[in-house]
Amino acid sequence: MKRTRIFLTLCLMSIVLFLIIGAKSVSTPRDFKNGKFKKTRKITVEIYDRSNPNGSKPDNNYFTDYIKKGMLRDHNVEVTYKIVPRWTEVEVLNNRLAAGDAPDVCVTYSYPTIQTYANMGGVIDLAPYLKKFKKNLPNLYKLLTDDNIYYDQDPKTGTIWAVEARLAQNHGTKTFVREDWLKKLGLKEPTNVKEFEEMLKAFKNNADKLLGKDADKMIPFSTSFDIGWRLMPLLDSMYKEKMKDKEMYINGFDDRRFLYPGFKEGIRILNKWYNEGLVWKDFPLYGAGDKTEDNMMKAGYVGAYMHNWDYPYRDGDNSITTNLKKMAGPDAGYIAISCFKNDAGLYRRYLPPPIDRKVFFPSTCKEPLACLLYLDWISTFENRKFLQIGVEGVNYQKQADGSIKAIPATGEMIQNSGNNIDYTITINGLDLGNPELTAKSMALGYAGIDKRYIEKSFNLTTSVEKIRFTKHFNVGEIQSENGMDTPLKTKRDNLLSQAAVAKTSQFDSIFDAGMKDYLASGGQAIINERKAAYEKYYGKR
Repeated sequence: MKRTRIFLTLCLMSIVLFLIIGAKSVSTPRDFKNGKFKKTRKITVEIYDRSNPNGSKPDNNYFTDYIKKGMLRDHNVEVTYKIVPRWTEVEVLNNRLAAGDAPDVCVTYSYPTIQTYANMGGVIDLAPYLKKFKKNLPNLYKLLTDDNIYYDQDPKTGTIWAVEARLAQNHGTKTFVREDWLKKLGLKEPTNVKEFEEMLKAFKNNADKLLGKDADKMIPFSTSFDIGWRLMPLLDSMYKEKMKDKEMYINGFDDRRFLYPGFKEGIRILNKWYNEGLVWKDFPLYGAGDKTEDNMMKAGYVGAYMHNWDYPYRDGDNSITTNLKKMAGPDAGYIAISCFKNDAGLYRRYLPPPIDRKVFFPSTCKEPLACLLYLDWISTFENRKFLQIGVEGVNYQKQADGSIKAIPATGEMIQNSGNNIDYTITINGLDLGNPELTAKSMALGYAGIDKRYIEKSFNLTTSVEKIRFTKHFNVGEIQSENGMDTPLKTKRDNLLSQAAVAKTSQFDSIFDAGMKDYLASGGQAIINERKAAYEKYYGKR
């Protein structure tokens, strides 16, 4: 009996070993030589549709043609784009993965989505391909470095389900206020939460002076259903300066930092403002992708808000700032400020490591090498630089010092996303190969926008705000996170909206009940598993 058990154990081990070796055995296609296939390969690539009213077709325009021609010329790979709506990309991608209809090259901000399908055998392990064909991917490795390529590698199994794109400009969210309104009311830029609140009250109380016949449309402060993202400048000031990296990791699976101690107090402040009539009362009614809030900013009704560091200046002729000036005069504009101090008196901001979107290949992808060559091609400096800045005289003008000034384009030459980030999926943010030149160009990179606005927002990150990058701890898969990204996100957003608009007397009961439900619905299990995994690999201290 004992020998039988030993024999069966050895057989089982042999089978497992065979499966592991077999699964990781990657061979070079016979017709692949010098980085090019003899027989044309065909791949599909995900592309976001941002519903730009004046944009070009996301899957068929000048820049997609540039990529398609280049891939055929350099690698004999035919590229077709598959559209995924930007604002519902997780849900749509989930449906396509479940249906076996996902693009060969997929892009998402949600790693749990990838992990969920990887556990079902629905994602290709990139580790053996990256190892086998590393010499054919020099541009991908140069751009991302080992840090981003192996960022998600499982420390136990060695699997790599996705590579992390590089975040070239890591500035987070900023607070924007109407600079012209400050001047009209003789106010200085606020330097703390009390002064910020007094500013909002001044906007409300002087609506007639600021908006005239449209005084009833006054919105001192605006936000959206995604409160956790939009309120980050304020929320970051709520966290204790001495918070440990371990605590940040254990509670950091929610990318809005929902579980950080102090988060609730930031929402309490928003609730106070809401009940005092300082916040757009209808903000919870408008979901992802809706343009109502943007249109109110363009019309000149909004005094302050928090958003991506360059949000008011994006989209050329369609930018918030450009349209605001048309409606409210040439002096109208939003200026970035930093005004929320933490318990140590610092303008502390929390930013993630320089990672961005996650790029992965579903198991339905039949040409993983061709797909990796695609990633390498768009990572090649000359190619990604062209995609980012476009054509001289059409998308930009070159200045005497070599810097690049963006100009409005039309038709198929329009870039549907800033610096074409939807095509440069391995990098987010302008990179001209020279940091000084890049900084100068970024200040000029927003068509029709005074460069001082860009410089002010850009420089807050480097000269005023005290940045703390969240550390990455590679502990492998956290199984309790699988499939929980969307349901927990939905619970979080619903809770925050309900708490923000609640009567002040009901705030605590609504927030605490929602948090209890969030934790019971999977949040606590994730916390527990993260704690155990951290201590397994990094110790209890």
